[in-house]
Amino acid sequence: MDTVKVRRVITGHDDTGRAVVKIDETCNHFKEGRPNGFACNIWTTDTVPADNSSDQDMGMREGKFTMIENGSVFRILDFKPGVAKRVHRTDSIDYIVVMSGEIDMELEEGEEVHLKAGDVMVQRGTVHNWINRGTESCVMAVILIHANSVQAGGKTLVPFG
Repeated sequence: MDTVKVRRVITGHDDTGRAVVKIDETCNHFKEGRPNGFACNIWTTDTVPADNSSDQDMGMREGKFTMIENGSVFRILDFKPGVAKRVHRTDSIDYIVVMSGEIDMELEEGEEVHLKAGDVMVQRGTVHNWINRGTESCVMAVILIHANSVQAGGKTLVPFG
């Protein structure tokens, strides 16, 4: 699998409480979540506010985290041309930065927004799908923070996909 090279630098504290670099590596733990769609978790938390006291590498936790209840997920997405369709909604607020390439974000009624390197987006619990019609990967940094289910139109909009 040929994915983007991302350097992951994680700080922490030594036994005396002094700030140190705990991890400095190139991410080699990209996993294919759907055909032509790869994800590398940089860091995850189980709580908000986060607990910064542990030495556990929270980017290497087992499991697929679309969202962590009462927590957060920071990941890099590498969507290759022709990434498989996945229409979904999560109970999260997602902060997205397009690092390289281009991609279309499609909403449930077919409306599309074209994003390119340098663009940012806030996804607020909406139904969406990512489409890469280009010839190169689209790499995005994404931070997902747990949110309550959206209340709109007199109903609760539940997560799926």
